[in-house]
Amino acid sequence: MSVPFYVSPEQIMRDKADFARKGIARGRSVIVMQYDAGIVFVAENPSRALHKISELYDRVGFAAVGKYNEFESLRVAGVRLADMRGYSYDRSDVTGRSLANAYAQTLGTIFTETNKPFEVEIVVAEVGERPEDDQLYRLMFDGSVADERGFVAMGGSAEPITSALAEAWHPGMTLQECVQVAVRLLGDHGDERARTLGPDQLEVAVLDRTRPRRAFQRLSNGRLDELLG
Repeated sequence: MSVPFYVSPEQIMRDKADFARKGIARGRSVIVMQYDAGIVFVAENPSRALHKISELYDRVGFAAVGKYNEFESLRVAGVRLADMRGYSYDRSDVTGRSLANAYAQTLGTIFTETNKPFEVEIVVAEVGERPEDDQLYRLMFDGSVADERGFVAMGGSAEPITSALAEAWHPGMTLQECVQVAVRLLGDHGDERARTLGPDQLEVAVLDRTRPRRAFQRLSNGRLDELLG
């Protein structure tokens, strides 16, 4: 009589985590930073159609790395949840924290109850009336949430970029300073050799606290040319 094959739950979870990390590491990085007038998202993304950065609601933005079809399904679900909650109750009831909690529950369930976890890492950001009211939530593939301050880096080069951001970022930076720092770090750490990234290779958007109601805005190539100077 053959002995049934057995794998401990701890080993299964470790294997799932390793699988997800390897998938995320293959993706190009995304940087999210606070600046004096809001929050800026900078991604290396030559595609004009497949976005890594998008709007979830009036003052809430979304950024992701990993498998596009998986984080796009999460984005769509977040938009639907935000619209339904804002319509059923009040627009002020839609917050970055509530959307981050919903994503954490979804990712945690997928990680524990399915054979294949999502190979994604996401950031939910909400811009406040003042810089101290800004919120940055980083969500991992297993549903764990981190409340970040100042900046977040995700993707294959997240560790060296985070170390460099810890030295380069400071409160009160302008949009131009943040974009230049982010683009330089993406070029330095996004490949085996340092590169200079141009507007055609970038996807950049902001949550601008000075805009009425809808704070999200994508930056055009012309605007990026000005900022990169």
